[in-house]
Amino acid sequence: MKTLRDLFRDYRFCFSFGVLVIILTLAFLSFFSPYDPTLWNAVPRDMKPSVEHWLGTDSNGQDIFWVATFAVRNSLIISLIAALISRVIAILVGMVAGYKGGSTDRVLMFISDSLLVIPLFLIMVMLAMMVREYMNLVVLGVMLAVFGWAWDARTIRSIILSLREREFTQTAVLSGTGTVKLVWNEYMPFATPFVFSTLINNMSWAIGLEITLAFLGLVDLNIPTLGTMLNWAITYQAILLGRWWWVLTPVILALLLFIALYWLSVSISEYLDPRTRIQRVGA
Repeated sequence: MKTLRDLFRDYRFCFSFGVLVIILTLAFLSFFSPYDPTLWNAVPRDMKPSVEHWLGTDSNGQDIFWVATFAVRNSLIISLIAALISRVIAILVGMVAGYKGGSTDRVLMFISDSLLVIPLFLIMVMLAMMVREYMNLVVLGVMLAVFGWAWDARTIRSIILSLREREFTQTAVLSGTGTVKLVWNEYMPFATPFVFSTLINNMSWAIGLEITLAFLGLVDLNIPTLGTMLNWAITYQAILLGRWWWVLTPVILALLLFIALYWLSVSISEYLDPRTRIQRVGA
């Protein structure tokens, strides 16, 4: 409870918490939708916002509010899949490379460096084109995860390299502590704040890429996400026709989600850092 009280002293955490509560509420409401998000012409087309249709309807004959609830839920699912799987890869690669060293370190860092220097976006576009007919939430999330771990693995490796030279590591090794137990019990607490922070950042990165790939039409457009909502709005020239409610819904939701995730990451990272925590909430 004290931790929450300290975090709520930061306006960034308060804003992020409020926005995420709204976003999660929208995602939860999707389970009670009166409309099937894959069916067209369920409601009159191109209706302006009203009491019956809070955010209006689109040219596909869908209620934008209820489509948005599915879009938010699916975008969050994609980002969580990508972030969680990439964190597992980053932790394994970073800790093994940092602790083992030698040829193992060189091979793993060569793979990591290769992912950092090659144009990932072009590779993901080509890969998305190849598997487009099989594309779903899980496939897209896994594809993003495969390319989203390299930089964080290097940082985790540097943390482990530093910890490996400390006295407590030598003491643990001489006392017969196993490698797995040493890494999990002694090293993981030091890496956890960074892992948690990058988890949130990776979610933002995954949502941004999903929107970009959907905008290019490289995902299944029948699955509602923030990206596919924007794709349909642009396809039907909603901006030129003045259907602002259709365009602004995914744009505003995406912007709020990006800002909330970024401020949440910054706020929690500063709180987990003892120096900045003392400056913010006292010793």
